[in-house]
Amino acid sequence: MLSHRRVFIVLFALVMLVVFTGTSQAIPAFSRQYGTSCSTCHLDFPKLNDFGKAFKDAGFKFPKDDESFIKIPPVLLGAPANKELFPHSIWPGSIPGMPPIGLRYNQFFQVVSGNRNNFNVQDTTGDPAQQQFIPRTDFQSGLFSIFTAGNFGSDIAFWVDDDFSVGGANAAGGLGDGYLKFVNVGRFLKLPTDALSLRVGQFELDLPFSPARSWNLSGWDIYDQSNIGAPGQNVNNAFALSNAAQGVEFSGGHQYRGYHYSLAFVNQNTGGTPGSGVNVPPVVTYTSDSNFKDIYARFAYRFNLERDPASRNEIQAAGATGPRDHTYLSLGTLYFYGRSVQRFQGPGGSSMVLTSREPFYRVGGDFNFNYHTFNLFGQFLYGRDQNIFPLQPPGSPAHFSGGFLEADYLVYPWMMTIMRWDRVNSTADFLNNIGADQNNPPPTPFFSPVSTVRNRITPGIQFLIHANIKTSFEYQIRPRQVVYSPSTGTPITNPFRTNSAVAGLEFVY
Repeated sequence: MLSHRRVFIVLFALVMLVVFTGTSQAIPAFSRQYGTSCSTCHLDFPKLNDFGKAFKDAGFKFPKDDESFIKIPPVLLGAPANKELFPHSIWPGSIPGMPPIGLRYNQFFQVVSGNRNNFNVQDTTGDPAQQQFIPRTDFQSGLFSIFTAGNFGSDIAFWVDDDFSVGGANAAGGLGDGYLKFVNVGRFLKLPTDALSLRVGQFELDLPFSPARSWNLSGWDIYDQSNIGAPGQNVNNAFALSNAAQGVEFSGGHQYRGYHYSLAFVNQNTGGTPGSGVNVPPVVTYTSDSNFKDIYARFAYRFNLERDPASRNEIQAAGATGPRDHTYLSLGTLYFYGRSVQRFQGPGGSSMVLTSREPFYRVGGDFNFNYHTFNLFGQFLYGRDQNIFPLQPPGSPAHFSGGFLEADYLVYPWMMTIMRWDRVNSTADFLNNIGADQNNPPPTPFFSPVSTVRNRITPGIQFLIHANIKTSFEYQIRPRQVVYSPSTGTPITNPFRTNSAVAGLEFVY
């Protein structure tokens, strides 16, 4: 475990970084268009406040009187009078008056506890899948990303972001989100305002809390959880809710009050690794079924709890020093249904191929409570994959469960403290013969489905040097682990921890 002295040194370095960093006038794309600060929409970027949620719901426009607030007028693509000539003319639209391009870059420094390599067991078989060496300290580039977003008029919003490099490697970059969103298309069907919108392209699923735009240094574990069955289970599903999706999404309501729903039909993304795990034949391949579209649904309702009715129904509540976030309670649920495809080729290069399509689902509930500058929120998720591979008797399904609980508190507008608890209970965690403690060894022989609990407690603190420059620190506390022999079930290492301290520096432009 890290000593108090090392933790103090890291914290002292962060404070010095805040004090001595020079002045910068850089502001992101929307701030340039509206001539306002990043803090108009963000509490601690990229965490949105109520106004930022309303801005996003409206299709990247001010929710009221957008024309009077924008400082760089859009370029009209056709005269407004062309609307009267439609369909004998092209419907007029617009493009932003200046290219709405932003940049994001971050970098990290990590210190790992001294016994980090207790589980680097000597591999005498030459298996390249053995655990890799973890350095004691490490400087690490994060991502360099370019993004553009805005509105084309007629309530048509767009967003594209692309990571040019991740971890300092150009080849690791790729498209994040790229979509068009047609806001309030329900008006053509005479539905209530904002009752129906349409999004098409590649996008993050409408999760309660965005992994792609998380303000934490590390992701929420449950959103990255795939489902790989224990030995004897023919399940190897690499899908995770944090994966980008390609498809179409219908949504409605608002993020800042009342109801919100979404329904998406997306391509499958369930490819696994051939031959993973014990008793999984190496001739099994794991793919996606392009003839079937996965389904994602979400519904949430937010109760604004302000005493004053007028303030309760506004986009932001009124405070002594100006607008602020409401006091609110939001409750929600989500459901994902898909199929993973396994193809088995007969022995000896046989031309016989059997295909198994295994249904799977993810279901969860969430809450979000906010009181002025204190925010408490959490997520619970349960995942289940069928185990119906035809060449063996069907066994018990592979499943996992878990979630997180997080509390954020704005000590000052430029300083936020964080306390987070992540928990995952998954059969996949025994694949590397790692147990949570010495009192819970895997079964012998190692055939039946088992599970283990993975907990992580993560305190943190973040400072806004400017509205667009942030430095962060978190300390990840993990439980003691033991590595067991797969043949005897006896421990082959002493109990150890892999706690780590991570510092980050990030800017957007």
